[in-house]
Amino acid sequence: MNWKVKLARVNLTKRVKTARGLRYCAVARFANGRVKPDIVLLNGIEERHPEGAYYLEWRETGKSVRLSVGPDAVEAYTRRLRKEAELHALNNDLALIRPKATRLVAATIADFLDETKLSKKPKTFAAYSLALRYFQESCPKLCLEEIDRDDLMAFAAFLRDKKHLAPRSCSNKFADVISFLKANGIRGLVGRNDWPRYTEEEPEIYEEEELDKLFKACDAEERLWYEFFLMTGMREQEAMYCSWEDVNLAHATVRVSHKPDRGWTPKAYKEREIPIPAKLVEKLKTAKANADDTCSLASSSGLVFPTSGGQPKLNFLDGLKVVAQRANLDPARVYLHKFRATFATWSLRSGVDLRTVQYWLGHSDIESTMRYLKPSRSRQTQQQVNKIFAACP
Repeated sequence: MNWKVKLARVNLTKRVKTARGLRYCAVARFANGRVKPDIVLLNGIEERHPEGAYYLEWRETGKSVRLSVGPDAVEAYTRRLRKEAELHALNNDLALIRPKATRLVAATIADFLDETKLSKKPKTFAAYSLALRYFQESCPKLCLEEIDRDDLMAFAAFLRDKKHLAPRSCSNKFADVISFLKANGIRGLVGRNDWPRYTEEEPEIYEEEELDKLFKACDAEERLWYEFFLMTGMREQEAMYCSWEDVNLAHATVRVSHKPDRGWTPKAYKEREIPIPAKLVEKLKTAKANADDTCSLASSSGLVFPTSGGQPKLNFLDGLKVVAQRANLDPARVYLHKFRATFATWSLRSGVDLRTVQYWLGHSDIESTMRYLKPSRSRQTQQQVNKIFAACP
């Protein structure tokens, strides 16, 4: 039996400002058919127009339909493929003309990202979105089942040669795409030697002299912020969402806990309790007393470090850079994670066992903690070396 396939056609345009007013312009495309973000064709010439939104255009029941799909080129391209597939399914019996089911790459990515947005943190969603957008730019395949090792090797080269990413970033984005493929049942396309290689950098820590200069340049409030990072080893968001309910001043501990009311969860969903030194306990007692004596949005928020409007403080890093300038330190070498690395390194040097430090840091594996088993490079260490070899002729 012969079946006539009715092809569905959905056009993608972008409504932009031109010298003649607003116009719906055809989008420009890469050689593999992907949409060039913010590039449209005006009289056959490519022009950049970051403003405006993309639109889908098709005919349905004899009428022309136009639908806005937002300002994102990748999302618009995905929506176009989805709409074409939907219209194609309505016009044809797909079970007869396509006995082997296939999945469109763009549509599968869109579904994966929809689920990621619901189940993962915004930072994770953003990382997957960027990695998969780059993969779509590099890979010409339309169907997921057609992707092979060559496509992944080409993607790794694309990240290195076209996007000029650092080796570590190439590896991370490659891993994100592999995770996407695994989530869709596709495994074993690449071997261990196929992954982008990078040199594992040694974690950088603050030396005592740096910290002394840094803290001397802080006012009392700033000093509490950055001593809290140093003495708890918390990640930035963990400190941002730390509440007074997490702080046990009597037992000198602070917890990292889930905050469902603020839509925040600890990394890897790991809650934990960290002991804090007496000097930090005393400063937190003072800060708590001041908060209790103040009737404001900030004090009613329950956060240890709220903004004046009672929201989590988002500019710890910006503040640290300002303090570094005051202290005549290089701002480029001063960052929040360095406090966490210092906390881990000092704890291990002081004899705290690896498993305990792993728990304090919230690491999922011991290897992540072992990175902080590093040699001392302080002035005291140099003096010890000089002393060792002082008698050498």
